[in-house]
Amino acid sequence: MAHAQYIFGFHAITSRLRQHPDSIREIYLDASRKDQRARDLINMAETASTRLILCEPDRLDKITGTTRHQGVAAHVTKLHQYTTLDDLLDGLTEPALLLVLDGIKDPHNLGACLRVADAFGAHAVVVPKDRAVGLSATVHKVASGAADTVPFFAVTNLARTLRELKEMNIWIVGTAADAPDTLDSVTLKRPIAWVLGAEGEGMRRLTRETCDQLVRIPMAGSIESLNVSVSAGICLFETFRQHSKS
Repeated sequence: MAHAQYIFGFHAITSRLRQHPDSIREIYLDASRKDQRARDLINMAETASTRLILCEPDRLDKITGTTRHQGVAAHVTKLHQYTTLDDLLDGLTEPALLLVLDGIKDPHNLGACLRVADAFGAHAVVVPKDRAVGLSATVHKVASGAADTVPFFAVTNLARTLRELKEMNIWIVGTAADAPDTLDSVTLKRPIAWVLGAEGEGMRRLTRETCDQLVRIPMAGSIESLNVSVSAGICLFETFRQHSKS
């Protein structure tokens, strides 16, 4: 049987309803919500023949483990779009673009990274299984549907995975504040895997040593670093821009 979980928030649930309605077992909606957003969700659930349960906010609090659920949650079946990263890469007809996150622990950062990965055409997000956040309900909410559109792989050994990607002729580019090259000076028209490190810690030593190239984002302000999702968005956009001009 497929693994079941809960997601919450209107964006995450309406996106799942549009793209994978069969994966939703039931939706729980705060009975006191009578606004247009709630009515639209009810109509979508009826159209998809998805069971909808009106309930009290306390029940939603218990289901989701938070009070920040926006008055809606869904019991869903986890999606399995690809069995392995190899399967995904074998099916590509364009240069691969991957986002590799080394030890991201904040679910809000992971959710935001999934959003920018979706926006700029990344084919997958790759993370280590240990010492990193997974696809929690909070990640789904922040991702606003991107957790369902961007394939997500949690790998046992990140450095080994990066070495295997190199064997597939994918260029491994890491971000580092002390890198000799700047983002605007490098060519990114080949298959690329961007590697970004954890909040405040950066990439682990072995991850950094596995990269083919290190680059830094040129900045004109007084701050020394950017949020990981902001950095991911900048790097992915520049890659998307260069690919679009090829």
